[in-house]
Amino acid sequence: MNVRNLPIRNLIRRPLRTTALLIISAFLVFAMFGGSVTILSIRRGIDSLQARLGSDVIVVPDEAKQEINLESILIDGTPGYFYMDKSFLDQVASLEGVDQISPQYFLASADSACCSEPLQIIGFDPETDFSIQPWIQERYKKELGDFDIVVGSDVLAPVGGNIRIYDEQCTIVAKLDNTGTSLDKTVYMTGNTVKKLLEAAEKNNFDILSEKTPDEVISTIYIKLKDGYDAGSFTNDINFHIRHIKAIKTKNMLIGISDGLAGISGTITSLIAVVWIMSLVIMLISFSMLINERKKEFAILRTIGMSRGMLAKIILSESACISVAGGVIGIVLSCVIVFPFSSVIETKIGLPFLLPDVTQIIFLIVASLFISVVIGSLSSAYAAFRLSRVDAGLTLRGGE
Repeated sequence: MNVRNLPIRNLIRRPLRTTALLIISAFLVFAMFGGSVTILSIRRGIDSLQARLGSDVIVVPDEAKQEINLESILIDGTPGYFYMDKSFLDQVASLEGVDQISPQYFLASADSACCSEPLQIIGFDPETDFSIQPWIQERYKKELGDFDIVVGSDVLAPVGGNIRIYDEQCTIVAKLDNTGTSLDKTVYMTGNTVKKLLEAAEKNNFDILSEKTPDEVISTIYIKLKDGYDAGSFTNDINFHIRHIKAIKTKNMLIGISDGLAGISGTITSLIAVVWIMSLVIMLISFSMLINERKKEFAILRTIGMSRGMLAKIILSESACISVAGGVIGIVLSCVIVFPFSSVIETKIGLPFLLPDVTQIIFLIVASLFISVVIGSLSSAYAAFRLSRVDAGLTLRGGE
């Protein structure tokens, strides 16, 4: 007896039943694969942000914690700026434990005719910087000149193109790799270029610095400590002894993100577990109902010579076909929703979001399909066990 195509023919012959089981299997894999990609993307985004910051301590002016929060610029992507007197750089540099120290300059382009679009601008000191230049040098080996800029991956203008900032034309010399954070929408340049743009802003009637000059101010101080020095103690030392500035331990700035990740991870993991349990229960019930519905069909097959093992193989084959097909549908739906709209997801959840690489995605696809097949097989194995206890003769005579 040729039973090779019998599982497929059975599935085609009962489209409503097959469709219902496909939906259950697809929903299972959709939740599992989509949830896993989301959790992994957030984790990679946080790791990327921490690596990009590259410091142990960041110092900002007091008003930055009140007016424009540093996290809103570096994490939420809200364009902004704040300044403090440059003399604070020397005061902090004189403290014990400082290994590397470098200033940065913040500026936001205006939403007006003098600028191409509102963008966050970060300037750095090429002679002392240790957090931005290592990333730039992966894409651009030369020194940045005046009005040369490097942009994040989400800035739409191409390499070689120009961005107008306060009526000054800035040339894009490189574009950085994606980080899954708001830094992908940031423009990087030397501190000298930022100073020239501040002067240009003054000419366009933007009173950004009030009575100070560009040479007198900086925005932040990035600090890397020597081995053996505790960032928490160093931060407390600055906040206690130096007035009008605020030191922030870099890891503390990421605690809120990590807490958010923990909450989201727990929620998604709980949902995935509920989906697994519900899918297993529903598939067990579905296959049990199918056994009752198909008792006479299987009894006839038994009377014409098919063994119980062959019947069990048919049930397992049907389950495998449904699990794989439903799994593929679930994965495709997840990819259609998660990958094209990753930036929207990042905005909605308020956390860094960096999609996994190809190897990780392939692993998640294989793992999701495997788990789907396992759940389908467990359900069908239970149904096959019940089938093995059915008496074919009694069934055909109308007995239970």
